[in-house]
Amino acid sequence: MPNEEYDDIITLTSENNEEIDFVNIAQIVYQSKIYAILQPVELLDGMDEDEAFVFEVKTDEEGQNSFTIVTDDEIIDEVFNRYNQLLEEELNQ
Repeated sequence: MPNEEYDDIITLTSENNEEIDFVNIAQIVYQSKIYAILQPVELLDGMDEDEAFVFEVKTDEEGQNSFTIVTDDEIIDEVFNRYNQLLEEELNQ
């Protein structure tokens, strides 16, 4: 992924105050919440090219988004399942 250009980059700050750029792969609605599938522009140590993170997206009253990483395997699996379903639907059109 390095050296490629992306239109939908999101910069998040880690717990260590390190800024990390992510590509917004998809946004999925599950149980009335919005989740974003994000992949670091530069893969983190130990990551494969096909791995990504799931974040819950919340929008405050001023329209600012906050991203909280999801650690619940059930939610992560369901978000990726829904994403894969959307990809299959697009391929079959």
